[in-house]
Amino acid sequence: MKLITKLWIGMGILILISPLGLFLPERFKAGDAWGEWGTDGIKELVGYIPQGLDKLSSLWSAPIPDYAFKGWEEKGLGSLSLAYIVSAIIGILVTVGVVLLIGKLLSRKE
Repeated sequence: MKLITKLWIGMGILILISPLGLFLPERFKAGDAWGEWGTDGIKELVGYIPQGLDKLSSLWSAPIPDYAFKGWEEKGLGSLSLAYIVSAIIGILVTVGVVLLIGKLLSRKE
């Protein structure tokens, strides 16, 4: 089996198990994933919001916040799991597309 095929199979498995991020943190009372805190989470952890972070926090918002589509938050675990899988697929496709585009641009012969 080719290496690229193994890579895509591995990515597919990771996509399918991505909904574990929904119920494992709740099951183990883990809270947010490390580094995924918003300004409110940082204020709770540290006691204040750093000035630069507060200023820049409104600059970017995630295209799919919390990996769920607008209005899907209350639809239950099945719908949220599907949203996690779709978010993973979209993220992988965008990443692969950007990497291929950069590779094409850098390998262009003049």
